[in-house]
Amino acid sequence: MKLTLDLDAKLPSGALGLAIVPDGSAAFAACADGAVYFVDLETGEADPFAEKHSAFASGCVLLPDGQTLISGGFDGMLLWHDVESGRCLRRVAGHKFWNWQLALSPDGKRLATTTGQYLPGGWKYEPAPETEPSVKVFDTSTGNRLSAFSHTPPVMSCAFSPDGQHLAAGNLMGEVRVWDLQAKPDSKPLAQWTSTDFTSWGTIKSHHYCGGIYGLAFAPDGKSLLCCGMGPMTDPMAGNGKMTWQRWDWQKGAKLDQIREGQQGSGLMETVTWHPDGKHFIMAGRQAQGTWNAAVFAASDGELVHSLDTKKRITQTRFTSDGKWLILTGATGQGQPKSGKWPPWGRLQVYRVAV
Repeated sequence: MKLTLDLDAKLPSGALGLAIVPDGSAAFAACADGAVYFVDLETGEADPFAEKHSAFASGCVLLPDGQTLISGGFDGMLLWHDVESGRCLRRVAGHKFWNWQLALSPDGKRLATTTGQYLPGGWKYEPAPETEPSVKVFDTSTGNRLSAFSHTPPVMSCAFSPDGQHLAAGNLMGEVRVWDLQAKPDSKPLAQWTSTDFTSWGTIKSHHYCGGIYGLAFAPDGKSLLCCGMGPMTDPMAGNGKMTWQRWDWQKGAKLDQIREGQQGSGLMETVTWHPDGKHFIMAGRQAQGTWNAAVFAASDGELVHSLDTKKRITQTRFTSDGKWLILTGATGQGQPKSGKWPPWGRLQVYRVAV
């Protein structure tokens, strides 16, 4: 598989969330200025929806009818937007703390959200217990909460299985839990395991845990689960842990495969996405040291088959339904300058996919 850049568009601020129209004609970007933008993928022009989050807009999902977009933000709110008019149709208080990530069930009827603040719970700065359920599921048609599950905060990632019957979530400590959504709304996990390859406790400059599982993706056949993030490091403040992915048999909690030694650099991988053919997946993020921050791997043997360095942070990746195009979002900078105006640090790129 090879990726060729076709469009490189600027956005008004760094992009954290991404949703696309299945045919790749348009995209939606949730950005650091709190706004969600409709992006024309032919021209790269971006237009904001009418209502913004009061903090970073961290994620967005497009319902199957293409008429409604739901966004989450660091204000803990969930906003329902009408795509055609740009108006806000519904506001729901999803969390007391930040919304880290959203996931939409395959049928579009359920929205999963994750949250959690990292507060020290002991002498070794292990995370304190959650102050609210770290994983919640909402009805996309009404905004009502359907389920709430406990996890160790912060929980940065979540994903539905292809059949929509299971929900997985991963956290800072490399812990993954999978729930059966057909069971009781507050039931215990059906499966759970911990991979220490996704977290570390630093002893230089600052004593705290860092790393975590930032991306999860079930294989198209539903039998395995991909995790991506950042591995162990001696200095958490440097963000130079290993760029890492692992694939697990989630029902057994058994590791099936992982990134090869010598194929990765250092940095935080934030997103992992399967190609529709089920034979390849892409992992991407930001880089501290190395030669790439986005790479395609073969599912059969885990080997790296194509890589690129976008010279910017990548936050989300999505393939079109036919697999011919890859859309990604990211940023070239972070933070808001003293002027109070956001620089156009956001990026949205479209790549042509050759298999």
